[in-house]
Parts: sequence; structure tokens; C-alpha cells
Amino acid sequence: MNALLLPPPLSTANRFLRHRNRHQPPLQPLSPTSFHINHSSFRSSSSSSSLSEDDTITQSDVVSLYPHRRYDFSPLLHFLSSYNSDSDSSPSNSPSSLDQAELRLAESYRVVPAPLWHALLKSLTSSPSSTSSFSIGYALVTWLQKHNLCFSYEMLYSILIHALGRSEKLYEAFLLSQMQVLTPLTYNALIGACARNDELEKAINLMNKMRREGYQSDFVNYSLIIQSLVRSNKIDSGILEKLYDEMISDAIELDWQLLNDVVLGFAKSGDVDRAMYFLGVIQGKGMNPRVSTMVSLISELGNLGRAEEAEAVFEEIKEGELNLKPRTRAYNAVLKGYVKNGSLKDAELIVSEMEKNGVLPDEHTYSLLIDAYGNAGRWESARIVLKEMESNDVKPNSFVFSRILASYRDRGEWQKSFKVLKEMQKCGVKPDRQFYNVMIDTFGKKNILDHVMATVERMKVEGIEPDTVTWNTLIDCHCKSGHHEKAEKLFDEMQQSGCLPCETTYNIMINLFGQQEKWEKVKSLLGKMQSDGLLPNVVTYTTLVDVYGKSGRYNDAIECLEVMKSAGLKPSLTMYNALINAYAQRGLSNQAANTFKIMTGDGLKPSHLALNALINAFSEDKRDVEAFAVLQYMKENGLKADVVTYTTLMKALIRVEKFSEVPRVYEEMVLSGCTPDGKARATLRSALRYMRRTLES
Repeated sequence: MNALLLPPPLSTANRFLRHRNRHQPPLQPLSPTSFHINHSSFRSSSSSSSLSEDDTITQSDVVSLYPHRRYDFSPLLHFLSSYNSDSDSSPSNSPSSLDQAELRLAESYRVVPAPLWHALLKSLTSSPSSTSSFSIGYALVTWLQKHNLCFSYEMLYSILIHALGRSEKLYEAFLLSQMQVLTPLTYNALIGACARNDELEKAINLMNKMRREGYQSDFVNYSLIIQSLVRSNKIDSGILEKLYDEMISDAIELDWQLLNDVVLGFAKSGDVDRAMYFLGVIQGKGMNPRVSTMVSLISELGNLGRAEEAEAVFEEIKEGELNLKPRTRAYNAVLKGYVKNGSLKDAELIVSEMEKNGVLPDEHTYSLLIDAYGNAGRWESARIVLKEMESNDVKPNSFVFSRILASYRDRGEWQKSFKVLKEMQKCGVKPDRQFYNVMIDTFGKKNILDHVMATVERMKVEGIEPDTVTWNTLIDCHCKSGHHEKAEKLFDEMQQSGCLPCETTYNIMINLFGQQEKWEKVKSLLGKMQSDGLLPNVVTYTTLVDVYGKSGRYNDAIECLEVMKSAGLKPSLTMYNALINAYAQRGLSNQAANTFKIMTGDGLKPSHLALNALINAFSEDKRDVEAFAVLQYMKENGLKADVVTYTTLMKALIRVEKFSEVPRVYEEMVLSGCTPDGKARATLRSALRYMRRTLES
């Protein structure tokens, strides 16, 4: 694992974090508010071991613990606020060499127990916007260490690190962590600070380093990391599985919060089966999942078109132990599932149920219903929904029209883009960036590049600057149309405009350079991607395997698979299909068969694409017996051969000059209910011609 890299220093760093020997900066005077804390009896500083920097302890809490004795910290805080920068604040120096007034001040606080110092420090650092509070807090820690007044210094430093993390001062938190040997407490505080600031690589590196040193990470950190992955949209099922394995290995107890985060993480990664499993774990422990977690799961099930399962989870909210009245967001999540799988009648029933139960539809509800009508080609019904929106005082926005436009795009009806734009103007709705992005994508998919560029210019005239999605769409459509130089130019323009490339941008460019076999540029892009703080994702590795495989760089393709697995990512079916197909194109049937074995060994169910590619590999290698063995495998595993399967098998027979067996395969294809296409019929005719020539000769 790479060593941790610190981010560039922030402007606030030098204000209050200096080397602790001689450079304590002058601090701003405190407000005249006095700090009074009571306590009853002396407690040893070891009692602090039960506290965490995540605990919320107010001064009143501490007062209730120590009611009989009163401490006034105002003299100390006043002293610290006017601390001389030239004074020697090194804890290693003997206090006897200091000013007698300071020594008397230190002695007056000699019997203050550690929990009170912790509470005071938390009080000082509770304001995230106050630099002077952090300065006082840091001065307090160094002063306590200097006079040996509190022996649980790791707790003090962890409180400071925790506060800096919450205030987005991660660089300062790292500087502070270097002043002490990292302990489990300070490790956990630093990992939490990284996770809260979405510095995932640093957080994971710290967790790995912590584990190597024999320490166990806090369960809170796992929650924070998963939340950060979800928040930054970098969630991946493979990463989650790796984190879960670490939790099991470290015997981390999965509490209610962590289990909810795991369910949400798997749902957002698209692995709804695992999300459903952990939802069952929550319920099996006698706990109720968070409603927002269930709604997110319903939404992801809806995205996948698994409407029945989405509705089953929805019913648990309504009629299960939760027994809650679903809100608009929950209804929308179920509605999305029915729209996705084309169940227009069920979609209409969901909206009717909403109205019956007094749940008001929102813009998203109407946009989904318009989607459903648009997908069914019922434009008039969509217009009726628009009018209903107006009558319910829900003004259609640009998003609603972008969904209408998207439905036309998905059916290839790009000409209707202008009709949607006209209807939009009629309703007094101004197009926004998302609408223009859909319009650009609509034209791009049909390779109408002049309309694409005209739409971009129109955006700019209306004061709408292209975002990452806009640039990605522009670059991608030029790549697919073969305008490679223009795509590279757009990539440069994107960066010059100040718009930072994302993972998708890099994936598009890696694919472009890979197709042209510009390997140095591919390598350079991967380096730049990581220097920008972006980690290669499943699509990145799939793209690399595809371009390496098609270029015959099989060792590089296999290395990508291994690197991906070591990074905790699970290779996709698409990746294996690409590699098997690459081997098939070169007739490398042994390598294709071996890749197939690895794929099934990873628990992936073979697709028709992979099996057909494997048949093609055996066909190219003139191994017709093995090709038909794949057909037998399909039959035994309940996979129905398609027209590509039978056509490839017929080609395999022609390659080994078994022309007389081709009509038998063609007949089997017809009898199985598979309709022959033009290629299948042409392959049969080729075999019959060869047979006729053989008979004539």
C-alpha cells in the first residue's frame, strides 16, 4: 500500500499548529466568559480510557459527575490566550525554570481529573468556525503536557484531531497526529477525519497500517467510510465485500447504524441481493431498519426493474412492524420500478393509491408517470399529466421535460426533440443544464454532430456553462463517430475551462487511446487519474481488459484482472466476456476456456455472450467437438441457445468441412423455436453450395 500523502497546506495551518518546542503563536484573547466546572473527588486520569473522541460531553454533564468541588478555568484560559510566542512551551523543559506565576497556576490545577480536562477541550473546540478556539485548545494540550497535569494525552490529541476533521482541516489534523506516536485512539480519530472529508484512500491506508501494527479499527470508522463512499458516489460492491470481510476478521460487532449503512451501501452499489440479505440480518436481530434505508433499497430495486420486490419492501413499511404511512418519496421509489419494467397499469395504480391515501404527488411523481406514458408512446396522456400538474399547483420544471425528451431518445426519435422544446416554451419553462445534456446525448446517439455543437453553443448563449456530464457526452459522441482528434481537443478544452475530469471522462479517453494502441497515453492517463485523487473503477478495468485483449496484449489484460482483484473490486461479467471474445478472435481456444473457468470460479453465471464467444474460439481453432460440448453445457444448465449460438456452430462445422451436418443444426435451431436471421440462412446456403460442389466433383 502506498505511503500516505499529505494534501497541500491550507492557509490556516500555520496559525495554530507549530513545532511544539519554541514556536507557539500568540493567541487571540478570549471572551470574558468564565469556565467554571465542579467536581466532588479526585479521579485518576485512567478513567478517561472509557471515553471516545466521538462522545458528546457537555460541561453540565461533568458538573453532574463532580458536584462538590468547583474549578474556575478562566485564569488559565486568559493566560493561554495571552501566551508569549517567545516563551518556551516545550513539554520536555523543566517547569522549575519557568515564571513562578505560571508554576503557581499549574499547581492550582494539579488535582483536576482527566475527564474535566477532556470536557474543557471539547468545549473549546466545539465551534467549527473559530480558529482562536482551536488555538486555545492546542495551547491547552501542550501546557498540560508540559506540566504533567493530564496523563491521557492520546485522548486530548484525538479530541483535537476529531474537531479538526469536523472543521474540514484535514491537513492540520495530519500535522497534529505526527506530534505523538499513533495509538488506537488517535488512529481512529484520524481515520474518522479522513472519512468525513471524503479522503477515502487515506482512510483505508490508515486502517491497513493500523491492522499491520496489531490494532483494531473502530466500528464507527467503517460506518463513516461507507457513508463517504455513498456520498461521493464511489460505492462498489467489491469494496464493500472487502470491508465486510475485514469487519468479520476483526470481530467488529455490527450495530444498528453500521448494518443500515451496509444495506444502503450495497443498494447504492447496485448489489440489491446483498442489500436484501443484510436487511434480513437487521430484522433477524429484532431491530427495525431505518425507513430511509428501506426507501433507498426500494429505489434501487426500482432502478433495476424489480418492481415486485420493491413493492414487497414497500408493504413492510406500511403493514410490517414499522406500520408507517409512506410518504411521497417511498411511493416514487415503487413507481420507478413499474415505470422501469414497462408496467403502465401498475404505475397508474400506485399514483391512484397515493391520492387515495392523501399523499400528494410531487414533480418527481409526475415526471415518472410522464416517463411511463412516453415509453408507451402515449404522448397525449403525457400532456394530460402536464395539465394535471398545473391544476394541482405543481409547475412543470425542466426535469419533467428532460424525462419526456429522454423517452424519445431511448426510442431513437430524435426529431421530436424540437417538439418537446416547443411544448416547454409554451409552458413558460426555461431549459436547464440537465435538459440540454439530454438533448446533446439524443443528437450524439444518432451521430448528428452539427446539432450537438449547436446545442452546446445555445447553452452558452443562455449563460449555462457545460458541466462534467456535458463534456463527457461531447467527447464520447465524437469518439464513437471516429473524430478522434476532435475528441482529444475537447478533452483539453474541458480542463482549460476549469471543469475537472471524472472517472467516466478518463474511461472514455482510455478507451479512445487503447483503440488506437497509444499505450503511452493510456499509461499517462492512468497516472493523471490517480494524481487527481480518482481511483480506477470496474469500468476502467473492463475498458483496459477490452482494449488490451483486442490488441493481443493478453498479459496486460490478465494483469489488470489481478490488480483489480487485489484492489477489492469484483471483475464484471462484461470484463470476462471481453477477454474471452478477444481470445476467440485470435483462435486461442485454450486461453478462452481457461478464462471461462476463472469466470465461473469467481461465482459469475455465464451469459450467452460469453458462451457464444467460447464456441467461436473453438470454431476458429477447428475444435468442433468442444464447440458442441458448450452447446451441451448450455442445455444442461437451462440456457437456451440463440440464433448466434447455432450460426457459430454451423460455421464451426464448415471450418472442419463437415458440410452434411450443417442442415441438421439448422433444423434443430428451427425446432427449438429460434427464428433464423439473415446470417444463419447465409451460413446454411454456404454449406449447401460446398456440398453441391463436392457431389459434382
